[in-house]
Amino acid sequence: MATDATEVSVDTPYGATSDSLTIATVGGKSVAFLPRHGRDHTVPAHAVNYRANMWALQSLGVRMVIAPCSVGSLQADIAPGEMVVVDNLVDRTWGRADTYFDGADGVVNHIGFAEPYDASLRGIAVAACQQNEVTVHQTGTVVVINGPRFSTKAESRWFSSMGWSVVNMTQYPESFLAAELGMAYCGIALVTDYDAGIEGVHERPVTMDEVFAVMHANVDRVRRVITTMIEQIQPD
Repeated sequence: MATDATEVSVDTPYGATSDSLTIATVGGKSVAFLPRHGRDHTVPAHAVNYRANMWALQSLGVRMVIAPCSVGSLQADIAPGEMVVVDNLVDRTWGRADTYFDGADGVVNHIGFAEPYDASLRGIAVAACQQNEVTVHQTGTVVVINGPRFSTKAESRWFSSMGWSVVNMTQYPESFLAAELGMAYCGIALVTDYDAGIEGVHERPVTMDEVFAVMHANVDRVRRVITTMIEQIQPD
């Protein structure tokens, strides 16, 4: 995406980030990139230091976060290889440090989170998918599980029956911490599988090999979508 990349390390009050950050120019704009799982995918979702990651981005001047992620489909009409620009979430995680206002420093605050995802960025994401001929679902609710295990069949059927669109392990608390720091946040979900299976569509449970295979096959498409988004974002 860029040829002028520079790596930086950021010390945070919350410990180490998942990896060093890369700063580069993309589409005429300064962009910081941070792999939430580490560049070699060594940090599982439940162990990501989300507070350090988001704090580091904000400390570098980041104002908007484009957050690609992989998801499992919970609905028959959402197929692997497609993308979902999610517009809401359900948190099913536990034990994660998920706020900067935990009272440790005597400061308590309550942030509204009815609309977790920035509407303007979501519109840009949908348009970017369409311009790159990527099949995109313009809305969808993601249910966030703790990981590292995948869902049981019973859990997957419950999520599906609730009308939720996709399942993921990283959108919370990442999105909420961005909100606490005043950064606009947009989740772009690449569908890699049918979770624990959808009756009559794909009844075989997901495997990690299947997930990685779809991810690798779609790296270029995701890159094009993100690059197009960055190019279309208008400066304040």
